[in-house]
Order: sequence, then structure tokens, then C-alpha cells
Amino acid sequence: MGAQQRVYRQRINSTTSLKKIFSAMELIATSRIAKARSAVEASTPYARAITRAVSAVATWSNTEHPLITEKETVRRAAVLLITSDRGMAGAYSANVLKEGERLGELLRERGVEPVPYVVGRKGSAYFRFRRRETAQEWTGFSESPQYDNAREIGDTVVDAFVRGSDDGGVDEIHVVFTRFVNMVTQTPDVIRLLPLEVVEGEAAPAADDVLPLYEFEPNAEAVFDALLPRYIGSRIYNCLLQASASEQAARQRAMKSASDNASDLIRLYTRLANQARQAEITQEISEIVGGADALASAGVEN
Repeated sequence: MGAQQRVYRQRINSTTSLKKIFSAMELIATSRIAKARSAVEASTPYARAITRAVSAVATWSNTEHPLITEKETVRRAAVLLITSDRGMAGAYSANVLKEGERLGELLRERGVEPVPYVVGRKGSAYFRFRRRETAQEWTGFSESPQYDNAREIGDTVVDAFVRGSDDGGVDEIHVVFTRFVNMVTQTPDVIRLLPLEVVEGEAAPAADDVLPLYEFEPNAEAVFDALLPRYIGSRIYNCLLQASASEQAARQRAMKSASDNASDLIRLYTRLANQARQAEITQEISEIVGGADALASAGVEN
């Protein structure tokens, strides 16, 4: 009985230590969510505005540019997967990787080879464990991405897109990330970054349509050259920020659940330890009473 009590006490102590770690990580994640949400809210309007501007130029300028021209034959497509650097975030990274695998299957059905580009150590470990090669990996900034990180990623994938599949590059660029909806909902999402989808139209614009009112100076090609790098960087940066906010929210929920489960385990082990202690006391009393009865019986016989 004493051995059982020691085992339960050790489990209580170890679970209590884990609970402290879970609670601390929950508080850290909670404190970081507000900053991450503010960054998402600040970057999203700019990303939408520059997307509209680039779409306007592409739609109404009737010009050809490598970054908006659909390839006649698509052989390879870049798939940028944005995962986390650290664990203890529930199924956050796993959901992104599943969505990436689903996208890969769709591309293969079209006869297109997916080329993975990975952000985050979890995604890198996923491909290394399966002995699958990646085109390039970036790690160390999933929780607090900077625009320089997005620009570096953008330059890499755009360079591969410009080269094309004939020269070892890609013909399309897709981004798989987790879209931050609110504190409860974060959903894996896929966007096609390049080539930019252009809505062709010959009809006259409506009176309240602002897109045809753009004027291109000095010309549409120069506007494209100036806007597209900003477009790529801002879209990738917004994806990184949304993924960061989603990661913090997922980690906060996971640590809250782990802390609650630890509390349940502590209560269970405490109850079992008390039962073992009570059983030990009962056994000692029984032995004392049995010994007393034996002595009494021996005295009567004498």
C-alpha cells in the first residue's frame, strides 16, 4: 500500500509540474494573440487594395506580362506550405499539411507536379520523415513574421515562376495557410498567387465601377513592374500574419485543454492515493485488532 501511495504522489507531482508549463504557455499565447490580430487587421486592407489595383491594371490595360500570363502547358506548380516552428498547437500544422496533400492530389490529377516550398520546422520535419525533397525551407519566424521574411519568400517563388518549368522553375504558385477568422475558428485555405487571375471583359464599365478609372503612367508595363513585387510581398506577408494569429489561437486552446486534463488527472490520482492510504490504515487497524485478540486469547488459555 505504501508503494502505491508513493507512485500516486510521484504522478501527482509530475502532472502538477506539467500543468504549470501548460498554464504558462497558455498565458503566453493569450498575450500574443492580441498583437497578432492587430497585425492581421492592419495588413489585410492593404493586401486587398493592392490586389484590386493589380487586377485593375491587368484587366483594363490589355497588356501582356509574364506574371499574369497563363502558361499554355502547366507542368510544375509551387506549393508554399506555411506551418509552425513549435509544437503544442493541437492539429494546427497537421491541418495545413493535409490541405497541402489534398492540393497535391488535385494537381497530379491535372498532370502537374507539385513542388513544395515550406515555412516552419513542423513542415520541414514532415517532409524529412517521409524522405521527400523540398525546393526550399524557411524557419524561425512563424510566430512573429516580418515583411523581410515575406519578401525573401516572394523573391524565391517569383524567380522560380519566371524561369518556368522548362528551366527547372514552376508554372503556378499556390499558398496553403491557415486563415484567421476569429478566436474560435481558423480554417486551412488555399490561394493561387500566380499567375494572377484576370477577369476579361469588353463591356462598358458601370458608373460606380472604379476599376476603369485607373490611368497608367508612364505606361501599364511600368505600373506592373512597380506593383507586382509589392503585391507578391503583401499577399505572402498577410498569409504569414494570419498563420501566426491562427497558431497562437490554436496553441492557446490546446494548452487550455491540456491544463484542464492535467487538473482531472491530479484529482484522479489524489483520490486513488487517498483510497490507498485508507486501505493501508484499515489494514493496520485490522492487524492491531487481530494481534490484540490473539494476545487476549492466549491470556485466557493461561
